[in-house]
Amino acid sequence: MKTFTSIFLASGLLAQGVAAMPNPRPDQLAFRELYKELVETNTTLSSGSCTLAAERMAARMKSAGFADSQLTVFATPQNPKEGGLVAVYPGTSKTAKPILLIAHIDVVEAKRADWERDPFVMVEENGYFYGRGTADNKAQAAVWVDTLIRFKQQGYKPKRTVKVALTCGEETNGAFNGAQWLAENRRDLIDAEFALNEGGGGDSDGKGKVIGQSVQVGEKTFANFRLETRNPGGHSSAPVRDNAIYQLSRALTKIDEYQFPTEMTDVTRRYFALAGKGRGDATGDAMVRLATNLNDKEAEAIVNKERFLNSNLRTTCVATLLDGGHAPNALPQRAGANINCRIFPGHSIESIRHELSRVIGDTGVTVSTLPPARPSPPAPTLDPKIIGPMEKLSAKYWPGIPVIPSMANGYTDATFLGAVGIPTYGIPGMWGDSDGNGAHGLNERMEVASVYVGRDYMYDLVKAYAD
Repeated sequence: MKTFTSIFLASGLLAQGVAAMPNPRPDQLAFRELYKELVETNTTLSSGSCTLAAERMAARMKSAGFADSQLTVFATPQNPKEGGLVAVYPGTSKTAKPILLIAHIDVVEAKRADWERDPFVMVEENGYFYGRGTADNKAQAAVWVDTLIRFKQQGYKPKRTVKVALTCGEETNGAFNGAQWLAENRRDLIDAEFALNEGGGGDSDGKGKVIGQSVQVGEKTFANFRLETRNPGGHSSAPVRDNAIYQLSRALTKIDEYQFPTEMTDVTRRYFALAGKGRGDATGDAMVRLATNLNDKEAEAIVNKERFLNSNLRTTCVATLLDGGHAPNALPQRAGANINCRIFPGHSIESIRHELSRVIGDTGVTVSTLPPARPSPPAPTLDPKIIGPMEKLSAKYWPGIPVIPSMANGYTDATFLGAVGIPTYGIPGMWGDSDGNGAHGLNERMEVASVYVGRDYMYDLVKAYAD
């Protein structure tokens, strides 16, 4: 393990380590302005506009010399503020398939009254950039735009065509999703051999030390189910056993007490083996044992104590919303709950609905699948042609820290790309702190060194593929 400073020295990147130097390079300052403009463009569903953000990024690219034919700002009449951008940097080869760089530009809601700083003003303090979207996912989006602008400025002529897609809707289930719209309506526009996305990245100890890098290969399927009970109700002064709320509560208790079977894919088995070996503690030892023998119940019990690892081993379903009754002095005629499931690869949404019904064991509790139904594409392969460059460059930037394949417990827009045959990988590069950097929460932030060094890593990575 090396500190940031020793990482920069070992990889010849001291000039790029802004945390170690007070003065950023001129190109980093130019990137900072692009990043700042993107963060300060409100792209929440309630009051923002992804379309405006896309237009601003397109304007920057046009000023850098991109032709109108290379820039496609898209939106639908039904969702005029939820648009996006596809930019194309042409390659010289007529046979090499393009690569796609994708990032969502919508962000989670942020209330000014709850934040220490205005969430839509990017502030640099104490070695961090603060603002909604600085981490999720406008740093990556800004790097992709910046990468193509740097290509144009340098007159770079890659073999592969390089495409960038900035899309909306990733953060809000059920809203218009730009990646899905492109996959279903403009597959030709984003056609690529593979795509680079969010989901991977590095981990730090929060004190200036990068302790790991990962590449996301595959993810769970997202699904919501509605549990509902109904009966005639009546006056609360004469209660009966047939109570919709009690019936629902018994069903929820059964789901709470049920644990889905332990499973592994090739990716998660490799993750448990490599990440476990690197931990050097009892949990790490149990991870390695479980990767060798999935029936090791003692090891599983140890691993299950950590929330992420427990979820990484199985389908999980949890109650997230509850409603019921119609008056304080009446027996409930209806009660309902939302069950959010993150489904392990290889299982359909319908099979999990049936499993929930089986676990509940009460025909009076209906279990219905709520729209939208997400696709369940297979995980991309651990293709050495794709993983290899990530590992080679990571060894240059962070010597001694391996790139570990991992599966996401959540989901990203890779779901929609994989469904139309574009394998999508969450890349290493920028790193975050163990507390999640406030993503989806208060005072979201990204370490300045992480953004600047990650930007250079991502630029080099794209060039490695494009050449």
